[in-house]
Amino acid sequence: MPNTLIFYPFWCMIRARMTGRIKIAPSILAADFACLAKEVKEAEAAGADCIHVDVMDGHFVPNITIGPLVVQALRRVTHLPLYVHLMIEHPEEFVAGFAEAGANWLAVHVEATPNLHRILQQIRERGVHPGVTLNPATPVSAIGEVLSDVDWVLVLSVNPGFGGQAFIERSLSRIARIREMLDGAESSAELAVDGGINGETAERVVAAGATMLVAGTAVFRAPQGIAAGIAALRESAYRGQGARYQNRQKRSPLL
Repeated sequence: MPNTLIFYPFWCMIRARMTGRIKIAPSILAADFACLAKEVKEAEAAGADCIHVDVMDGHFVPNITIGPLVVQALRRVTHLPLYVHLMIEHPEEFVAGFAEAGANWLAVHVEATPNLHRILQQIRERGVHPGVTLNPATPVSAIGEVLSDVDWVLVLSVNPGFGGQAFIERSLSRIARIREMLDGAESSAELAVDGGINGETAERVVAAGATMLVAGTAVFRAPQGIAAGIAALRESAYRGQGARYQNRQKRSPLL
């Protein structure tokens, strides 16, 4: 019995490695824009699964970042999918521009438009994967009616606008509820989490049900470099998968 207790968590981690890879999405918000191409290529070489691009307009959020021209430039320097998160007012006016620039995945805020379903349709018609995102104070029920229309859900675990913020702890219960909603809808949509993701929080958000980790500071400003930052997140994700598998086993031993 003692040996079983010792090796059971280890077996859960091994099983997690066999049952699906958690995506690591470095966010260029924390990159050095003077060396953006170099750092994105370094992230790709280190095993990043995609590149996350935060677009802010200074109105929907209190900051201004980039537009389609930067996405177009990124498309020329990386083969990785570009996940573009629109934190802007009137997102319907910019769908075409970002799609033409090379965005592969495009998410809009549920708070930014009264015509969410229409915009999601517009994104898909452009050949881009549509996604929906919600702020920390927005009820998760707000996205319930569009779960069948999206390929990814982005949960913000900080207030939008700036990088380097501390993780909001109540985000864990929100992630778990959205995981239940997606599973209940039999949706294969990615569940991404953005904000305060590091080697400690990554494990917990994956255990709660996330399938993608968006991280800027933990990757591009990692003390030991970009590759080490991605590796640390990957190991944390494996631990989170192990914890999630172990919790499911406790609830349903036959799984």
